[in-house]
Amino acid sequence: MIEHVVDDVRFHLHEKHDFRWIKKFGKVFAVYPDKNDGYLCFGINRNGVKRYIKYAGAKTALYFGKPEDAVEQLEKAKLRYEFLKHPSLVKLTHHEDVGPGYMLEYEWIEGENLWRYPFEHLELQERLQMLETIFTFHEKVEQKSFVAIGFNNASMIFDETNKRLKIVNIDHYEKNEHINKMENVLPSSPFVSPEELTLNTKLNTRTNVYRMGAIAFSVLGKDQNLAGSPMHKVAKRAMSKDSTERFESVQDFHQIWKKAVEVSLAVQGY
Repeated sequence: MIEHVVDDVRFHLHEKHDFRWIKKFGKVFAVYPDKNDGYLCFGINRNGVKRYIKYAGAKTALYFGKPEDAVEQLEKAKLRYEFLKHPSLVKLTHHEDVGPGYMLEYEWIEGENLWRYPFEHLELQERLQMLETIFTFHEKVEQKSFVAIGFNNASMIFDETNKRLKIVNIDHYEKNEHINKMENVLPSSPFVSPEELTLNTKLNTRTNVYRMGAIAFSVLGKDQNLAGSPMHKVAKRAMSKDSTERFESVQDFHQIWKKAVEVSLAVQGY
């Protein structure tokens, strides 16, 4: 592994790489090198304004594919952020061919990444509002005929101070009825539907529904007061192994979910 230093921030890559291109975008204050998708991410400060840069073109520590494949994937990701613009989605502010690679620049989102986040310390209403944000955004994703491949807790940041959730990663979303070609999906992930573990299967709106159910369990699952509640039952149906037993769409799921929330809260006395 080769150590690199950019603006006094140290990180390691498989090969030496030229990062002189980044200086025009600002001063680097953080580097996130341990990603397995071939991207190298930077926190930068330009004239007092923070930005987040996602770069493809270097041989990152945990990526064993070709850098040019990561570049191609990031170029496709740019189109997704443009096409799926939404108040709950991080804003793409710039994109450019740089050095030997390609970069996307986003607004900087303050807060905590929700991977392994302790949801139980939040009030129930806060958690329900999180889910409302997620489900509403994915209704739009569905309307635009996309499947939320790769979406999980790590795809979001929550600002506890302002009680604001932002979706920050839709890089691998694909068009509806996408044929699954992934062979490296981790079956241990609770967010991965059964059809995503089978090659050459179609991923569609019912795949989205599965992920919404999985997110609901992740955010609410440890609340024993909700075990067996209408919300619990709706989320469980959304995660049916047989896709035909799930709700047909995120819109259908969301409508039933809102009714289940009303009943569950009334029973619990909220």
